[in-house]
Amino acid sequence: MVLSVRDVHKSFQGLKAVQGVSLDVPAGEVTAVIGPNGAGKTTLFNCITGLLPTDHGEIVLEADAGPIPISGRSMEDISRLGLARTFQQVRLFDQLSTLDNVVMGGLQRHELGWWAAVADRIVGFRRRHRQLREAAMEHLRRVGLEGLAFQLAGNLDHGNRRRLEIARAIAAEPRVLLLDEPAAGMNRVESNQLVVLLRQLCADGFAVLLIEHDMKLVMQVASRIHVLDHGEPVMSGTPAEVSVDARVIEAYLGSAARNAAG
Repeated sequence: MVLSVRDVHKSFQGLKAVQGVSLDVPAGEVTAVIGPNGAGKTTLFNCITGLLPTDHGEIVLEADAGPIPISGRSMEDISRLGLARTFQQVRLFDQLSTLDNVVMGGLQRHELGWWAAVADRIVGFRRRHRQLREAAMEHLRRVGLEGLAFQLAGNLDHGNRRRLEIARAIAAEPRVLLLDEPAAGMNRVESNQLVVLLRQLCADGFAVLLIEHDMKLVMQVASRIHVLDHGEPVMSGTPAEVSVDARVIEAYLGSAARNAAG
């Protein structure tokens, strides 16, 4: 497994946001986490990526040097070890071009903070910057945005902003890609394009951990689904198993699961 999460707990002033969550994320597959609002999904992501410290549990990432416990490490260290993420609220450099946003993602591999990355772009280590721009264009082609490479990120529509954030994340060449509701606000055409992109990322060997409320999309791309409620694991299984589980259907999926499974 590229990423293993074991018995993770996180509380906020007595509120148990995540309680005993365990999951594995293999390479070449989408692993999904679903549940209602407030189920603890984003808190779990924040614990995995180092944005929040865990109260208990172990998180292990398969890195170049072998399995490395990442609990307690900084976000920067975890990113450099091979983990990248997107957020519920898209976070882009709106005053930079689409291409330069992806370049900024690639600079993460060179152990530069954001301000140092900006200085690197301005001062110009020309050879490295040229290589980064060439790689960034390839990532834009991967997500279908090469035609918008020189447009300001702030001028992109919502669906393209979502795709740009994914391109920026994969520019860091992570082993594991965490996507927090990437289909939020997308129309059905855009969601279908996202399905194609996620399948291609898996074919390219990425391990993908996905939070998503679009159950049709989840059922189409996930190999395994973990269901949370009030921070606790409810069940986990394949899309076929989850779609017929009475507790999941009643609480979260309803007809969406039955239609997607059919």
